[in-house]
Amino acid sequence: MSSDKHDGRFLTPVSRTSAVGRYAPSPTGDLHLGNLSTACAAWEDCRARNGVFIMRIEDIDGPRNVAGSEERILDDLCWLGIDWDEGPDVGGPAGPYRQSERNDIYLAALRALIEDGLVYPCTCSRRDLQGDAAAPHGPEGPIYPGTCSESTMKLNGPLPTGAALRFRVDRDPLVQIEDETMGTHEFDLRALCGDFVIRRRDGLWAYQFVCAVDDALMGVTRVVRGADLLTSAPRQVALMRALGWTPPLYSHVPLVLDEEGNRMSKRDRSQTIAQWRQAGVTPEQARQRLKALRSDQR
Repeated sequence: MSSDKHDGRFLTPVSRTSAVGRYAPSPTGDLHLGNLSTACAAWEDCRARNGVFIMRIEDIDGPRNVAGSEERILDDLCWLGIDWDEGPDVGGPAGPYRQSERNDIYLAALRALIEDGLVYPCTCSRRDLQGDAAAPHGPEGPIYPGTCSESTMKLNGPLPTGAALRFRVDRDPLVQIEDETMGTHEFDLRALCGDFVIRRRDGLWAYQFVCAVDDALMGVTRVVRGADLLTSAPRQVALMRALGWTPPLYSHVPLVLDEEGNRMSKRDRSQTIAQWRQAGVTPEQARQRLKALRSDQR
């Protein structure tokens, strides 16, 4: 879709004249050392370029949010010495900076995709897809076989209830990611995932959609994040291209693993910075330790 068809109130990216980085935590629990290591990497990358650093809170999945988590996350980041130029606590030209406050923006982007015939409702459940032995499989599991792809949507009609909304990938399926850390990767979305969900059956927005919309509209030029999100990049780039936006540059850094070689997880209550703070570790020492943890994974 060309930019002149966008709803100018919501879908015009912020004009930037310098590098723009961001960190986008979810308030679903305290940040573990792996999260904090990635935050430091994104901040250091941006500050090395005298760029604008954005703090965005990805709280779109309300049922998983933990009370008080956002405050503790921001406190830990501040203690580490990570500062930001724009965010929920300081404002800025690209706000709001909490995804829960950006629903009108997401609706406008969705309507733009519907107008171009790139979205359709899907009533398939996860169980349906996992139980379909004939469905093709890709590196991430079953590829959506297009069961509901003949469905259509009216531009100004109500959004369907009890159905997910999927983005059609066949119009622009090939995406090349020039990753500054992991090198060049070629993706065919038809073989990676098929048409993917951008709005869930329960009415919540999907991560791939809101992340793409936010990075583009906030004028982010550099995304530094964990290597586990490498395969998210082609989906997000496809969405940005469909909406006429310029994708950022990507750098997917190695994940910090625990002592047993497993990926750190909030669910597993992996080590947090609070333990270092209580032990008297200084912010400078903590940043050096986190940098060393990243180096150990390379």
